[in-house]
Amino acid sequence: MSNLEPVENIESDRSSNHLSRKLTKLLEARLDTDKDTLDALKDLSTFFTENNIKNRRNLRSEIEKRSLRVNEEFLESFRDVKEALDHLYEDVAAMNECCNDMMSRLQATKSQTHDLINETTKLQAESHKIQMKQEVTHAFLDTFHLKPEEIKVLRGTRDGGLDKQFFEVLCKVKKIHNNCKALLRSSQQTAGIEIMEAMALQQEAAYERLYRWTQSECRLLNVESPEINPLLSQAMESLQDRPVLFKYSIDEYANARRAAIVRAFIDSLTRGGVSGTPRPIEMHSHDPLRYVGDMLAWLHQATASEKEIIEAVLKKCSSKELENDIQVALAHITEGLCRPLKVRVEQVLIASEQGAVTLFKLGSVLKFYLHTIQQVIKTEAALLTTLEEMHTLSQKMFYNSLTCHCGKILEKIEMPPADLGPPEALKQTLTLLREVLSCQDACLVSIDDRQKDVPQILTTVIEPSLQMCHVSASKLASADMATYLANCIYLIHSTLMLFEYTDQHLEMLQAQMDAHLDTLVSEQASTIVGQLGLGALYTSLQDFQPKHGPLSSLPGCDALAIQAAVKKLDSFLSAPDSLTIPQSILLLSASLRQALRKRSMELLFNAYTQIYEAVNLSSNNYMEPQLLLPKTPEQVRTLLL
Repeated sequence: MSNLEPVENIESDRSSNHLSRKLTKLLEARLDTDKDTLDALKDLSTFFTENNIKNRRNLRSEIEKRSLRVNEEFLESFRDVKEALDHLYEDVAAMNECCNDMMSRLQATKSQTHDLINETTKLQAESHKIQMKQEVTHAFLDTFHLKPEEIKVLRGTRDGGLDKQFFEVLCKVKKIHNNCKALLRSSQQTAGIEIMEAMALQQEAAYERLYRWTQSECRLLNVESPEINPLLSQAMESLQDRPVLFKYSIDEYANARRAAIVRAFIDSLTRGGVSGTPRPIEMHSHDPLRYVGDMLAWLHQATASEKEIIEAVLKKCSSKELENDIQVALAHITEGLCRPLKVRVEQVLIASEQGAVTLFKLGSVLKFYLHTIQQVIKTEAALLTTLEEMHTLSQKMFYNSLTCHCGKILEKIEMPPADLGPPEALKQTLTLLREVLSCQDACLVSIDDRQKDVPQILTTVIEPSLQMCHVSASKLASADMATYLANCIYLIHSTLMLFEYTDQHLEMLQAQMDAHLDTLVSEQASTIVGQLGLGALYTSLQDFQPKHGPLSSLPGCDALAIQAAVKKLDSFLSAPDSLTIPQSILLLSASLRQALRKRSMELLFNAYTQIYEAVNLSSNNYMEPQLLLPKTPEQVRTLLL
């Protein structure tokens, strides 16, 4: 017994320790974070509704019963699943048996049809090769051969008409001919040569037919307002590959248009427009300027229209020489207008009643239209040559008219009028010159032409006019001659100042006026010096040298002569215009009169200054020079000027 007690004590200690650990674990556990415990308690609450000793004692058995019931329910449910899987297995087994049966049948069939499949595969491969060869053959034929219907289009019908399909086939023939070059570079040289020869024959026949059709279409353009076939420009484009045929076609077109434009020009001259509107140009033949202007305006309009028409015909062409071809064609078309135009313009220019102004205007109109038409026809052309000849003729007739006019005034030279003013012939000539130069603006004369024409016109008119004036004044006294010529030159100078490009002649005329003014100044100064009695003294002073002795000892230079001259000078200074020569009043120009007076007084002032200095020089032995000449040169200058 004594041995058993320690063992029981040990067992009881272990049980108490185990129980205490469990209690400790339960007390330390946190139910709010233990999900399993919470789920168990939640499930327990569904059937453990009342907490009593009986229920606590039966709790374990109750839980086991619930677990057994749940397992039984699960087993029952799984039994249904098992039965479904058994049925599925039986179906799969049946399908496997069926598939095995089909596989055995297919294997048997495959072994039986193996040869047939091989044969079929070979036949499919051969069929594919044949199909590729057929496609290549079709591509080759499409690339290097023409279809029968295309050959028929090239050959055309009896009426010789063309359509767009013809040009498409012709383009294809050209393309085939070019593609044959690739065959010649390959191993198919024989085929390339044969195809190239065949296409060359087709091309030549097509171009021949195209050329005949183009000729026929060009001949239909011989009317004033032609309607251009849209295919004509395409035909011209195609004919560029045959330069000779292309040139012949343009020549045919030019011939047709030349006939049409000449006929239209004659109709405009003689018949006018439709229903007489506009009126015939020759209805205005009595008005030379309008007559020639209307003809040239019609000519310019027709030339511009012809250029537009030929550009429309050749709009699809791209030749490097195209612009030259157009210019040559225009030159040929307008050549027919030269003869009727030249005859009528020459009749107008050569008419004897045409004056210089009208001839100048006609020449300006011809020059203007020559420059204008040169903007359209930019190569050498008969029409431009004709216009140049007409302009040269008009210039020649104009200068002949001016020369005849100037010759007439030189034949009948008038005597200068009593007032020494310009003669009537000079006034008429300057009026003519003014009219000629004034019409340059109205005639649209270019600046270059003005710079060239104005000096030539002035030379033609001014030099004979000046010659007439000099011959007319040849019998006049020097002062009268200077006054008369100064008035004539002043009138010419005033006329030329109104116009441009006259600077050279204005300088020449101004120099001549200054020369005549010098003559009048010398005459005026000599008159004043002589009237004042200072002539002998001034002359002696010019030749005086100290070796001759004192100036006062020379005749006319003594004190008495100086006193007499000073008295006259004083009376003259009170009225400086009292000794003015009559010719100065007859000068037309106020500026010339003013210059004459100013320069004369300056000469008098210079003479007085020299005399004053000589008198006040002690070596000349004048007694009391301040009394002899009481006025200083500055005082005299103030009174004179």
